[in-house]
Amino acid sequence: MNRRSLMPTVLALCLIVFMMSASADSGKEITVKGYVLDSACAFTKGLKKPISSDCATACAKAGSPLVILSDNGTIYWPIADTTPSSGQNEKLMPFGGKMITANGKVFQRGGSSALVIEKIAEASEQK
Repeated sequence: MNRRSLMPTVLALCLIVFMMSASADSGKEITVKGYVLDSACAFTKGLKKPISSDCATACAKAGSPLVILSDNGTIYWPIADTTPSSGQNEKLMPFGGKMITANGKVFQRGGSSALVIEKIAEASEQK
């Protein structure tokens, strides 16, 4: 093989490596403060805060995904960065209906925001 015949293969490999590194670094580190509540209530009821911890927990136990509703109205879908992925309700259940502060990487697509939670803790409701 000569150099000219190897060039397309080398370029293709470089492109693949570039795409893989870009996707791995595409999440931006952020801190989010907001309420953990049931995703259905966040969308259909237009709540600014959960009705109660019991309500959020009951919905999560019934299978509804929990989300984080920030002070500015952004809804963050908690996601895992593992393959295969896994649900995040177990991690969020202790915080159902409560104000939290979460740190992690945010990913956005098509108007949705997702958060890979690295650290989460209960926060005070005062602004």
